Amino acid sequence: MLTTCSTLVEILRERATRQGGERIYTFLYGQEEHSLTYAELDTIARSAAARLLQQCAPGDRALLIYPPGLDYVIALFACMYAGVISVPSYVPRPNRPLSRLESIMANAQPRVALTTRELLNAPKGMFRQQQGPLANLARIATDEIRPDPSLEFAVPKITPETPVILQYTSGSTASPKGVTLTHGNIVDNTAAIEKNFPLDTTSSTVFWLPPYHDMGLIGGILQPLCTGFPVCLMSPVAFLQRPSRWLQTISRLRATCSGGPNFAYDLCVRRVSDEEMSEIDLSTWKIAFNGAEPIRKQTLDDFSEKFARCGFRRSSFHPCYGLAESTLMATGMDRDGTGMQFQTVSRTALEKDQIEPPNANDEEMTLVSSGHAAGTQDVRIVDPATARTVPANSVGEVWISGPSVAAGYWGRPKETEETFSAHLATGEGPFLRSGDLGFLRDGQLYITGRIKDLIIIRGQNYYPHDLEFTAQRSHPALQPASGAAFSVQRDGIERLILMQEVDGRLASEELKEITTRISASISETHDLHVDQVVLVKPWTIPRTTSGKIQRYLCRAGYIAGTLQTVS
Repeated sequence: MLTTCSTLVEILRERATRQGGERIYTFLYGQEEHSLTYAELDTIARSAAARLLQQCAPGDRALLIYPPGLDYVIALFACMYAGVISVPSYVPRPNRPLSRLESIMANAQPRVALTTRELLNAPKGMFRQQQGPLANLARIATDEIRPDPSLEFAVPKITPETPVILQYTSGSTASPKGVTLTHGNIVDNTAAIEKNFPLDTTSSTVFWLPPYHDMGLIGGILQPLCTGFPVCLMSPVAFLQRPSRWLQTISRLRATCSGGPNFAYDLCVRRVSDEEMSEIDLSTWKIAFNGAEPIRKQTLDDFSEKFARCGFRRSSFHPCYGLAESTLMATGMDRDGTGMQFQTVSRTALEKDQIEPPNANDEEMTLVSSGHAAGTQDVRIVDPATARTVPANSVGEVWISGPSVAAGYWGRPKETEETFSAHLATGEGPFLRSGDLGFLRDGQLYITGRIKDLIIIRGQNYYPHDLEFTAQRSHPALQPASGAAFSVQRDGIERLILMQEVDGRLASEELKEITTRISASISETHDLHVDQVVLVKPWTIPRTTSGKIQRYLCRAGYIAGTLQTVS
């Protein structure tokens, strides 16, 4: 690592001293750019920390409710300087339930909410409600705090073991839990990322991912600080509305590193026009990381082919794997010249948790490697029923150990014991149980799905993301990452339900064609009958704050009959 500091506070102080005048964070507000240097961030963070300690004590929790922007970054570091544990959250959408926020607050028990003046004073905003989770919580508008360069501020005692952030899990398979990240966890994981990618002070990044999600928070905000290079941040909404903005920003700033989940690349393939491509230069993009959801070889191929004329090199792709419980990255592709690795396997065998090459009569599928274990982490594939490592040709649960593994779930000792204290049958441990399924081949990790999302019909295993991918490619009107596959029991039999968002303005004939094509594609590709295709309005499928489909909530809505159906 490019620093020998052991805490994030030490790193910022060192950067402010050595690189004070250099720009670290820039945020795009439409056509405007606002920036912070290391020295400016250090000054305003210390000033905000002094104000924060008038309201709470080191070890207390502070709820961060900000739209993406520099105010959020300042609040994050103010909490670090004060020794207060950050609880990053999101700005709830108007007239929507606050159930996720209520769940977070009930667990974290924050002492204060940090936010902006605009959100605090919004006439019908969440802070004006007489009842609700925020009604009796103290609040501070950090954008009203003036930076004081002359302030003498004594930082409380902070060690690598000091908790710094409660990173609430996305809730894709359950209610969110607060992963307790220490300074040591983050410093270790950013060092692993720095070495694996690799990154140095000449790097530059562009990030649109939500800052309260592990990839946006650790990768987009803390990694640049730890390594010492500039980052340009932008709103996730700006990307989703027009994906070309992401690529245009990489082009304009000559960025060397950027990325996102697989769906982001798929979205660019579908929605970036030839006219927009004529003004995009991606020749400086050396590291295009892809993680946070299943990685599709077809997506890698399609993106590489389409944007080759913009200077994008397929060798820039960097598949990786991680989760909030291991801070961010657990495995990543080696930058040793070997390039991406793939395994073509029998779909029939995979449905039986076996890894075999396809024969002449088999449906085949190609899996993308997520790379080797990053840094000092140890990755094993384990049979969760026996706690024994599985043979090389079998699928099992991914178990992880190492300094990047978090301290546990805040205020949840039972779940912490179950998830973070697993031991092999040999007694070796503790390991983090990821809940993800996969296998190792030549040290490379291949992810096949999640345990809780697994669909079992007639004794066969089906991964919902495979079924969703097939469905969404069956008709040009369907968008990626906009559907959910799950099963329900009816008459004692597990039956497959495929939910998909569509434009409600489509004619009834086209809606019928979509359902027919989805059913036919699932049957042809997976030899599986779809009991029902449910078409719903756009953006009504439950998602986590990071955009992952919440299949368990989709299933609950289907059973309860509360879906906003189109057909």
